[in-house]
Amino acid sequence: MNFNAYHEETPADVKNATDLHLITENTPNGQKVQILLEELADAYGLQWTTTLLNTSTNEQKKDWFLSFNPNGRIPVVIDNSQSQPFPVMETSAELLYLLKFDQNGRFGFQDHLEHSELLQWLFFWHGSGAPYQGNLTFFRRAPEQIDFAIDRFRKETYRVFGVLEIQLSGKYTGQSKDFLAGKGQGKYSIADIGTWAWVKNWQRSGFTEQEMKVFPHLLAWIERIAQRPAVQRGVSEKYAAS
Repeated sequence: MNFNAYHEETPADVKNATDLHLITENTPNGQKVQILLEELADAYGLQWTTTLLNTSTNEQKKDWFLSFNPNGRIPVVIDNSQSQPFPVMETSAELLYLLKFDQNGRFGFQDHLEHSELLQWLFFWHGSGAPYQGNLTFFRRAPEQIDFAIDRFRKETYRVFGVLEIQLSGKYTGQSKDFLAGKGQGKYSIADIGTWAWVKNWQRSGFTEQEMKVFPHLLAWIERIAQRPAVQRGVSEKYAAS
């Protein structure tokens, strides 16, 4: 893959990066990749460098960033170990790419059926959950309150929470699960990481404790993942832009 990777405005820490480099902001999408990198650091001692953006300044819309991600969204992973810097955009694609550093398969699956289950839940959240919850947050904070839009995305987000509850509760399988994918009670994987970074914010999305009580397995799953040290670091002030 040959492209003009660097521009006059490209930050020095991006230009000078070696091996893995992450361009991110401490948002749910950024946190997905931040968490996995922290998990890989705990598991294998993986190292990377980081550039923190404040997207409110529209830095991600400048040419230097668009050369890595034409969609102008964080995060971006750049693998400088290749013959040409190799950028990866889209969080689910980034999580899957980073599994190449997971030598022992701790956050993925070797079994093709379990791997398929991981992909199903990773893509389910990427395509259904995140757009709904993201739009709910957008319209709830918009200067002009559009009740129809807020109600639409609120209902859909709540419905998607219910889908996760079905999977975790084992309602139709007879097997409750600790994690979204994998045989038996499942195994913590990038499917959980990609979903948790958003779902943990249910209170900020305007849902009450009373509303969430109907999802006990989902709430337990949120708390279970929140206890992991790498997860705590992945959402911490370490990734807050100054």
